[in-house]
Amino acid sequence: MVAVDLPLDRDFDLRLQAAHRFWLALEPRPLGRLPLAQSVGTRHRHILALRAMDGWLEGNSYRKIAQGLFGHSRIPDRGWKTHDLRSRTIRLVQTGLRLMRGGYRDLLSRKRRDRDDTC
Repeated sequence: MVAVDLPLDRDFDLRLQAAHRFWLALEPRPLGRLPLAQSVGTRHRHILALRAMDGWLEGNSYRKIAQGLFGHSRIPDRGWKTHDLRSRTIRLVQTGLRLMRGGYRDLLSRKRRDRDDTC
C-alpha cells in the first residue's frame, strides 16, 4: 500500500493534483493534462516574444522583426507607424526582455490571488 501525506497549505490543490497523477501512473492509466501546463496560445506567444527579443538584440528594426515573425505580405509599405502589427511587435519585444530579465521564473510558479495567506 502506498500513502501520500499532503500538508493543508496554499498549494494543497496543486499537491492533490500531483498525487492524483502519481496514483494514475501507478495504475498504468492515462495521466491527463499537467496541472501547470501552459495553453497552446500562451506557449506560442512566449515563442514569438523570445524570437522578437532575439531580433531586437541583433539590432533589427521593429519593421524587420515583424516581417520575420508575420511575413512580408502582412507589413504595409505605408502607415507602419499606426499599424497594429507594429504595436504587437513592440509588446512582444518588451515581453521577451521581461522574460530574459528574470520573468521566466513566473512561468515556474502559479499565479496566486492569496499572496498574503500564511498557512
